[in-house]
Amino acid sequence: MRGALGVGLAAALSLAGGMGGALAKPSVVVSVAPVHALVAGVMAGVAEPKLLVSGGASPHTYQLRPSDARALGDADVVVWVGEGLEAFLVKPIEALGQGARSVELSEDADLVLLPNREGGAWEPEDAGGEKHGHKHGHKNGHDHRAHKDHDHGKAAHGGHDHGAEDMHVWLDPGNARRIVRHVAGVLSEVDPENGVAYAANADRAVARIDALDAELRSTLAPVRTAPYIVFHDAYQYLEHHYGLNAVGSVTISADQVPGARRLLEIRRKIADTGARCVFSEPQFSPSLVATVTEGSPARVAQLDPLGATLEPGAGLYETLMRGLVASLRTCLDSAG
Repeated sequence: MRGALGVGLAAALSLAGGMGGALAKPSVVVSVAPVHALVAGVMAGVAEPKLLVSGGASPHTYQLRPSDARALGDADVVVWVGEGLEAFLVKPIEALGQGARSVELSEDADLVLLPNREGGAWEPEDAGGEKHGHKHGHKNGHDHRAHKDHDHGKAAHGGHDHGAEDMHVWLDPGNARRIVRHVAGVLSEVDPENGVAYAANADRAVARIDALDAELRSTLAPVRTAPYIVFHDAYQYLEHHYGLNAVGSVTISADQVPGARRLLEIRRKIADTGARCVFSEPQFSPSLVATVTEGSPARVAQLDPLGATLEPGAGLYETLMRGLVASLRTCLDSAG
């Protein structure tokens, strides 16, 4: 343990060990709720990871609280996606002590990475070609069980520039499986006494994700081709994995309010594509969505890529994914 509270906390753990024979468990900090849920599943029965960004907060604009800084100072392992999502963690990660392990999933976990989409409301010339290909981010990773879930085929391996890729990686169930395997491998290295438990938990988590994936694919099959517009471009991994037909976003950036020209462009996009639904998000004002759908037949519903209203914990990931798919199916079906 490190940090200002390390001595007192270590003493308390020592006393607890003397009374019950238990070993100190690793202190794990996770950035966002969906990834925290996956890590919590791997750690079930061993310890509870700490979540940094909870509730309606956005990782794009998050500012560390003193309690967060203390947790990072005491952490043995910090799990985050990458600078493109959690820029607030870059300097704290650099300041971690020698004994702490930073797990930057977009670099370390051999994930499928999709490039950020560019070009207005995704005009055809910007949506085709190599921009919608995918690759694997891998940076001198660990060659252990974390990488045995290679169900992603032909992608090339290589590093990438921060900000070039979409960081909402957990919305691809294949990436969720890879995160589970990679985190289990890292935790087994940090805490070998509980390696068997981490591996068994990972197996159970992957089996649940497999079943969830099949369920969601079946649910979405009838509406795969229905056009729709999202609030900001956070769902590309879901769309890519299930072959959905998103045709644009209300705002180009999650931290930038769209101007009148952008809103007019989206209104035209709704008319030109026959978009059935426009989806808002709980972290942002619904008034913008109401503005672009006024006078059109497009319906309004909500998508939440982070689980802002959900209870954190191991069950959040499956609840989040089912909620996203239910919103898509209900709105796109009823509008057909």
